[in-house]
Order: sequence, then structure tokens, then C-alpha cells
Amino acid sequence: MSGFFSSGTLCAAILLAAAQAAGATDLTVVGLFTNKAVVQIDGGKPRTLGLNQKTAEGVTLVAVDRDAATFEIDGRRRTLKMGQAHSTATGSSRAAVTLAANPQGHFIADGQINDVAVRFIVDTGATLISLSSADAARIGINYRTGPLGSVRTANGTVPAYRVLLDSVRVGEISLNNVEAVVLENQAMPALLGMSFLNRMEMKRDGPTMVLTKRF
Repeated sequence: MSGFFSSGTLCAAILLAAAQAAGATDLTVVGLFTNKAVVQIDGGKPRTLGLNQKTAEGVTLVAVDRDAATFEIDGRRRTLKMGQAHSTATGSSRAAVTLAANPQGHFIADGQINDVAVRFIVDTGATLISLSSADAARIGINYRTGPLGSVRTANGTVPAYRVLLDSVRVGEISLNNVEAVVLENQAMPALLGMSFLNRMEMKRDGPTMVLTKRF
């Protein structure tokens, strides 16, 4: 009957889908050491691989140096830098970064805004990247030309200016034209908000978080 599988066709389709799923491997490098690499495979817990060690998923560590590791995945060699991810489902490598939580449980990200160093706190509750007026001045952002609004903080309501950042970089991940807000507040930390994070895949495993660029 049109629109339905026969039992044989259905079984074949299920087996094909299972084979395709089994052949897709997501690999992220989360640590590099002498002759060893710490990796995360298919979203699992980080594990340490030695040279020429092969995993059940078919990933073999071929070489490692200070900046990158080379793997053999499904018969092909791929070199990945620290924090970089690779997916055999797409056949491409995607930029990624691994973040660590501080003693207070906040995830800290060292990055750059418009090529100037900034230390962020990851904040999924912030709609936009948020900067103090002091950080904005240090970076060279003429924020007072942006639309003026207000933001309610723990210390009350403060003026806030909406701006567009030329570039934001965290590890290997770089985005252009990212929306942000600048608060007239000298002491607040820089917050890595959802205008950056909504373009990432976020995977948390205890005290570490991996951000992988989606687009």
C-alpha cells in the first residue's frame, strides 16, 4: 500500500539508520599532554588516550604536540587544536572551547572584544553580552552613540547603551557583529550572554563546559 513500508523494507531502513548513527562520531579535544590527549567523544565524559590507542568508537590518537593532536577517525587523519571539535556526521571540524568553573561555580572565559583582552563570566540569563562602562572605554567602544535604555541590577536601575561589537573571540571561536549592552557601572564583570551563546552547542560535565560553534 502506498505510504507504508513492508516489514522487510522497514527492517532494512532501521538497520541503515542504526549504521549511519553508529558511523557518526563527535570528537572534542579538551586537554593535551606529552604523548597523551584528553578527549570527549559523542558527548561522553572526558577520557585520556595514549599514542596509538584506539577507542571503541574507532578513534585512534596518532600524534600529539603542545598545540594540537592528530587522530585517525574512520580511516582519515584529522588534526585538532585544543578545544576544537570534529564531527564525522558533517565531515568538518568546528571551533570549540573548554571552560572551567571557578570556586564559586561560575564558568570563566578569557576572550577578546575587538582584539582587546576581556575576561567573561558565562551568563545564560543575560540576553546580550554585557559590559561595564569601564571595560567599554578600555576597549575603545564609543557606547554613548548607541540607543539608550536602562537595566535593573542588584544596585538599582542604571543607564544602558545598546551597541554592536565588531568581533568577539573566545578560544578558537570567533563571531562578528555581536549585539551587546554597556552599563554605566564601573565595577561589574563582563558577561558572556546569549547574543554569543545562542550560536553555540553547550555541553556541561561537572566543573567543565564545552562550547562548540554551531554557525
